[in-house]
Amino acid sequence: MTAQSRKVLFISADQWRAECLSAVNHPVVKTPHLDALAKDGTLFKQHRTVCAPCGPARTSLHTGLYLMNHRSGRNGTPLDSRHTNIAKEARKAGYDPTLYGYTDTSADPRDRHPNDPALKTYEGPMPGYRVGIIFQDFEAEWMSDLHRKGYDFTGRRDVYKPRDIALPAGRGHRYRPTLFKAEDSDTNFMADLAIDWLKANREKDWFLHCVFLRPHPPVITPEPYNGLYDPAEVPFPARAATPEQEGAQHPHLKHWIETFAKPSGYDEHNPNNLVTMPDLELRQMRACYYGMISEVDDAVGRLIAHLKATGEYDNTLIVFTCDHGEMGGDHYTWGKELYFEPSFHIPLIIRDPREEADAGRGRQVDAFSESIDIMPTILSWLGAEPPAQCDGASLLPFVEGQTPQGWREEAHMELDFRTSPNLGGFDAETALGLKPDDCQLAIIRGKRWKYVHFATLPPLLFDLENDPTEMNNLAQDPNHASVVLDYAQRMLSWRMRYAERTLTNLHLWRDGVIDRRAVGR
Repeated sequence: MTAQSRKVLFISADQWRAECLSAVNHPVVKTPHLDALAKDGTLFKQHRTVCAPCGPARTSLHTGLYLMNHRSGRNGTPLDSRHTNIAKEARKAGYDPTLYGYTDTSADPRDRHPNDPALKTYEGPMPGYRVGIIFQDFEAEWMSDLHRKGYDFTGRRDVYKPRDIALPAGRGHRYRPTLFKAEDSDTNFMADLAIDWLKANREKDWFLHCVFLRPHPPVITPEPYNGLYDPAEVPFPARAATPEQEGAQHPHLKHWIETFAKPSGYDEHNPNNLVTMPDLELRQMRACYYGMISEVDDAVGRLIAHLKATGEYDNTLIVFTCDHGEMGGDHYTWGKELYFEPSFHIPLIIRDPREEADAGRGRQVDAFSESIDIMPTILSWLGAEPPAQCDGASLLPFVEGQTPQGWREEAHMELDFRTSPNLGGFDAETALGLKPDDCQLAIIRGKRWKYVHFATLPPLLFDLENDPTEMNNLAQDPNHASVVLDYAQRMLSWRMRYAERTLTNLHLWRDGVIDRRAVGR
């Protein structure tokens, strides 16, 4: 790496389960390009998003803040404009961060006129980014490109309709591929745009945030990805014998199942109808999800191949992650807004070109990392000081082969599940008799125990060593009362330490402002 050149390629996928990498020995999925990146970098095996769904997760990713501090808890909840973010901070370091994709940021209405179109969408860009292309425009350009190439569809509602082909034996409906070829897919169209941008900016230091929609639904993929994985070899989802037994675990889960997994008869076009879905169809749905992952893996491989061809690979920090996970049929659910591990456990790979990172190449870290750590990691690599608001910590010591003293021993997650207009019937307030501010949960997850605390609903406790799929709630078991107490206290201590503290460590004195953080170092 040349001393005078530093570039950042920050890649995010959407809705990717952490186990879906062959580098961590998934029994089916193959991700050769990300595996190679992990071999030349550092893979964080216990990485968690600190919240879900899309907008809140990306807000934490970009601001370095826990949900309890940024409070943009739903897709559409405004983000307070006082918060800084990675793009604004990178600008202070002389970079012009560019976004290709989306951050799902909801604008602060206090800064806008009521008629401002920015207040009619939750798909705005995070302030500070130069917008290369935002998702709405990307989607329009991609569909126009498809029309120019002769594909026959009317618009957004049917661009993902399946091609009408005969199903081979042992294949379900989601084996049917998209109308468009793989080279014309949304994934490859984004890769094309990103590579064109990289070509145009090769001669300078740059910061590119490239976002791939996949493997986010709709669950369909082009050939050959539709047929990469045999449904017969796909692991069946972890779930109770019946949806009624599953829902008995907790009122929140019961309402989700009753809302989305409707037992009114199987409909191949409803990805949430998991109660009556035949086993073959459910396995095929998962196989298709894996195919979407492989398509993104190939697209990431194209970006990396370009950087190697131009020599920029040796000057570029590459970060690959995603916003949140995917339930994938576990517990009769599809999506990411439940308290289970698959909603929050996500991939993270960091490849640092510096010689200092040679000791960490090929390392797989077992310590808990969180999405709020990405902002301080990138800023530290750029030589910039992470802002006081940041709740996360730099991961560069791990990348350099070290393990920092006093690193966190638990992962922390939160979910705001109050009613959202775009959540199709899920209304916890009405169904469970809650007030909007009651619709919150927080999670603390250690090596063995996972504790879930609801604002007003009953808590949950899971023994992940003996119950890794979270089937048995032990919170009401008298034999585990001491564990519940211990983890409730740990959660309280965590919230006390990380409650909003931007100005808390500053002190005004006769010589001016004293920063107690510096004194504490």
